[in-house]
Order: sequence, then structure tokens, then C-alpha cells
Amino acid sequence: MSPSTLRLSRVAPLSLLAALSPAVHAEPHDLTELPSMLIRGRADSLVGVAASASEGLVGVDHFESRPLQRPGELLETVPGVILTQHSGAGKANQFFLRGFNLDHGTDFATSLGGVPINLPTHAHGQGYTDLNFVIPELVETVRYRKGPYFAELGDFSSAGAADLTYASRLPQGLLQIEAGSHGYARGLVADTPGLGAGHLLYALDLSRQDGPWNRPEAYERVNAVLGYSQGDDALGFSVTGMAYSGEWNATDQIAARAPLGRFETLNPSSGGRSSRFSLQGEWHRQDDHSATRLLAYGVGYHLDLFSDFTYALASPLGDQFEQRDQRGFGGLKADHTFLGHLGERSFDTTVGLQLRGDAIETGLSQTVNRSRRDKPQDPDPLTGTVGFLPATTRADEIAQISLSPYISNRAEWTSWLRSELGLRADHYAFDVTSDDPRNSGSTDETIVSPKAALIFGPWSNTEFYLNGGLGFHSNDGRGATTTFDPSTGDPVSPVDPLVRTYGAEIGVRNTSLRGLQSSLSLWWLDVDSELLFIGDAGTTEASRPSRRYGLELANYYQATPWLTLDADVSVSHAEFRDSDPAGDRIPGSIETVVAAGLSLHDLGGFFASLRVRYFGPRPLIEDDSVRSEATVLLTARAGYQFHDRLTFSVEVFNLLNRKDADITYLYPSRLPGETPGPEDGGHPDLHFHPVEPLSARATLTYRF
Repeated sequence: MSPSTLRLSRVAPLSLLAALSPAVHAEPHDLTELPSMLIRGRADSLVGVAASASEGLVGVDHFESRPLQRPGELLETVPGVILTQHSGAGKANQFFLRGFNLDHGTDFATSLGGVPINLPTHAHGQGYTDLNFVIPELVETVRYRKGPYFAELGDFSSAGAADLTYASRLPQGLLQIEAGSHGYARGLVADTPGLGAGHLLYALDLSRQDGPWNRPEAYERVNAVLGYSQGDDALGFSVTGMAYSGEWNATDQIAARAPLGRFETLNPSSGGRSSRFSLQGEWHRQDDHSATRLLAYGVGYHLDLFSDFTYALASPLGDQFEQRDQRGFGGLKADHTFLGHLGERSFDTTVGLQLRGDAIETGLSQTVNRSRRDKPQDPDPLTGTVGFLPATTRADEIAQISLSPYISNRAEWTSWLRSELGLRADHYAFDVTSDDPRNSGSTDETIVSPKAALIFGPWSNTEFYLNGGLGFHSNDGRGATTTFDPSTGDPVSPVDPLVRTYGAEIGVRNTSLRGLQSSLSLWWLDVDSELLFIGDAGTTEASRPSRRYGLELANYYQATPWLTLDADVSVSHAEFRDSDPAGDRIPGSIETVVAAGLSLHDLGGFFASLRVRYFGPRPLIEDDSVRSEATVLLTARAGYQFHDRLTFSVEVFNLLNRKDADITYLYPSRLPGETPGPEDGGHPDLHFHPVEPLSARATLTYRF
């Protein structure tokens, strides 16, 4: 069975991921089996299968109809998710979902073929998620779930999780050439020819772009995939290798008061380079009584990132710094499902084990024009003494290991009541060797997380869900052992390695109207503490306990055989739970997201789509006295398929040529030559990264 083939049964497997993965099914007399169905659009019609209203599956046709300016935007097919960029295109995107500014991936777990993408204890940000190694044309499905309700999901998944799956077989080979505004060019070749008893997968993706920036971005990206798969539902395996390399110049966000154009920069030497190499193997088997899956993976990763957000606040020579992250990590995922029954009812139990280890080298350095060096600070106004920032702020070697067993049970109690119960344990161990022995040490922690779901129905193609569970997110391993701030030498308190989260959700899913699939969920999530390691400073920043709640409405409508409409609305509220004179709002927390579109297809070779994305205003300070503006983007795609082999299409981005911000922050900075700000703390100001102006890309695709 292809990863995008869904066999619908009256008694579904433990979860949506299980339902869509190599065939976990009940015994033949326990299910009413329908013909296999290829998921090509957006399968919100999961009545009888899903365990919550906010989980779903997006198929290949929905990707192909959407204009994509960057690979990470595939995740915007998940209702409520927003991806932005505040630096160069080679850097990980900024994520937003369910009242969170997720930074570069914290609290949103992303994987490709089950292999985790989030990087813990990362030089730039906890859970760093770089999707630039993904080749969109190979992605066959995106499976998403939200909330801490699923035993298979652990770290980073409290807000949500998404698993991308590459196709094991393409309908045809693919040769694609693209060209567009601002020096954009891309070439792709991919195919899945037969080889022996299985199929080979190969792809090579080369691209370059300058962007609208006064200093060309010069982002050069190389992606390669080579894999082999063999077998079927009953028994099969696959082995896949991937390689990625990217290098770019960056335009970091700029202060609103700076005398610069929207696409200029105060530090033209900022940018970075990154690489990722991986090998993964998967094996599965099933029969009428049980199913087993095994996944093993190994990844090598490197990042050198040069950034400058505050200009001359720390030193007259500029505030550029380098963050280095080099690591190897690997892991194993294994699960076994016992397919049982009691009378006419199905009771399936899954036991699983997940193991991951990271060997990490990180560093934070002061740089000028990407060269490491000591930097003078401004003279002390009282003594005239000039201090210095050392070239190396901190350097660490970290070994991090996690071991996570879990068990879950799915039971059908009556024709209208199902349950899913789970229990997960996570043990984390950290060993940190720092250049400052005071920040070295070892620590470990274990956390246990129960999960539960009740599913009522279906009645008249309508199903109701009640979900609840405990989850967690890990903090940076360095923060768990740091006792002295490496910049100031002041004592600091180590943070808890694992932080508890609590979530609940009620929802409904309806497919009673022909062609319309709708889901509605009301959710709540508490976090004990949002303590994070601040990679830009090399220390920890204590945040406060928080609460978020909101509502999500997702709609997908096949109005006619040639017209598809979708509209998703997400409204969230985020606040700190303790009392503080500063206020209770969480800066940067997303509040309103609206995403809608229409697609025309199967019109004698013609196809087109039009999409709008509304990223609403957000509080930028705890008392909500300063807020960002809204960002509205309209994109379009149109093309013509001349015959089975040749297709031409055009994508247009920011169709209204709006001058909105991709992201906005409020923090202090100092421009070169600017007088010191309040108490030498800089000048608080809005800092923004602009959306790219009106641009277009043309694509010629040949299938062989």
C-alpha cells in the first residue's frame, strides 16, 4: 500500500498515523472494508477513523494546486499554521500555531517519513526545524495532529505535529525547470524506476535565488535523494539516503527608525551555510493478528549562522555573532500492535519504543564580517573603563539521550462509542562539557504522560470528540547545567530539563452535506513554564507559566468535479497565568489566522488556484500597548497541461504588492553612531522583516 492509500474500516487502528501507515487492521470479520482510496486532496472526511477533530491528512493534489514560495510552506496546509522568515531563506522558518510564536519549531514536532526534524539543544533555538532539505514534489502526504493527546508523540508536540511522507512511486518521471523574479532559478529531476523486485527513488534538486534585497541573497541550494523500496502491506522495507547543502546572505529584521529602504540591511555580511546528510531504513509486516513497524535513522548536520539584530548595542564594532551547531544524531522507533477482539468489538493494543541520541558541538562567538574576534564595548560613563567582549562567548559539547516507551489501546465499546487510551514515559539524560567548567555537568529527568480520547458517533455522518492529555517539552541541555551567565559572569539558576504541558479539546467532524467536509474544535493548553535557552545570548531566559485557548474551524468543499474550495479560521488567546505588573500577554503570540482558496482543475487541461492568507495583529509586549500590523498575502497559480507529458504553469506571489511585514518584534537596539538609549539599554523599537514584493515564477514540467 502506498503511504497515501487509506483503507477505511469500521474499526479503525489506534490513530490516524497508524491508519495510514503500513496496514494495521483488525481481523477480517471485525471490519467493513471499502476499496483502497488514494488520498489526493484534503482528507478531513475521517469519520470513523480520526481520534480528534483537529487531526487530518493532506494529499498530493492539494499541494500541487498551491503556490509555494518556500518548501516549508507545505506545512501551511495544516489549518492554523503560519510560516514566516525573519532572515535569509536558508535559515529555518518561524512557526506560529495555536497561540504560540513557536520560534523555529519549539512545541511543533515535524518529521519526514517518521524521522524527526526538530533539533534539541540547538545553537540558535530549541527544536530548530529547517525544512530546506525537503523536495516538495516528492511529498505525497502531510499528516497532522494537534495537542498532547497521542502516546506516539512526545517532545515538541504539545501544540501540534506533522509528518511528511515521500512517495515510494511517482506516477511518471519528472523533469522540471523554473525561472522567476529576483534571480530565481531551479531545476529538478526525479523518478521511481523499477529495480529488481522493488523500485528505486532518485531526485536531484538545484536552485538559486537573490531575492529583492539590495545585497543579493545568493541562496544556493542542492538537494539529493536516493532510495529503494520493496514489498507490500504484508511485508516490505525501504532504505533512503538524503543530502542537502545551502549557503546564503541574509537580511535580518531592521529597526523601523533606521534610515533604510525596506530591502536594505545594516550588516551585509550576515548569512550562513548549512548541510544535512541522512540515512534511514524502515521495515514492516502484518497479518490478521498483529502488525510490526521498525524505523532506524542516522543524521549528520552542520550550521554556521551569522546574525546581527541589535547593530551597535553591544559594541561599536557591531553586534554580529556566529552560532555554530555540528552534530550527529540517530535513533530507533519500533511498535507492535496486537489486533484483538471481544465478541464483535475490536480492541487493539500497541506497545512502542523510541530511542534517540544526539552528539552535539555548539559555539557562540563574536564576529566582524564573519571573522571571530574580541570586541571593545562603549566606555563606562562613570569610570571611562573600556570592557571587551571575548571572541568566544561559550563553546560546549553535549551528549543528549532520550528513551521513550509507550502503550496505547483503542477499543470499540458500542457502535457509537470508541476510546483511545495511552501512557507514555520519557527519560532524558544530558551531559554537558563547557569551556567554562562552572557550566559543565550532567543531569537527567523522567516524565510520565497519560492520554485519553473518547469518540462518539457517527450519527448522520457526524462524530464528536473529547480529548485530554499531559505532555511536555524539553529545554536546552545547556540551560539544565548552566550556573553562570557566559556574557556577564552573573550567577543563574539551571532550568528544569522537562516542562509539563496540559491540554484538552472538544470537537466535531461533519460530512453530511455532499462534498463538504467540516471540523470544529475548541482547545485549551497550559504550560508550566516557558523556560528557554536563548542561543543568541548563550544563557537561559526565565519565562512564566502560560495558558492558551482557542477555536479552529476547517472546511474543504468539492463544489463540482472541477472546483474545490477551502477555508480555515483559527482564533487563539494566550496569556501568562501568574501576576506581574508588566502585564499578562505573551509577546508574539498568534491570535487570528484565516487561510482560504479556490482551485480549478480538470478543465480541458487548464488549472488555476487563488489563495489568501491573513496573519492577524499580535501583542508585542506584555501590557499589549504595542501590537503588530496584520499581514495579508494573495497568491495565484495558473497553467495548462498540453498533453500527458508537458505542463506549463505560472505562480504569482504577493499579488496585491502589499508592503506588510513577514514578522515584527519589539526590542531595544542601537544604530551605528546613535546616542545611547535609556540607561544604556538601547532604543526600544519595532523591528521587522518585510514580505517580498510582487513576484512571479514560471515552470515547465516534462513527465517521462
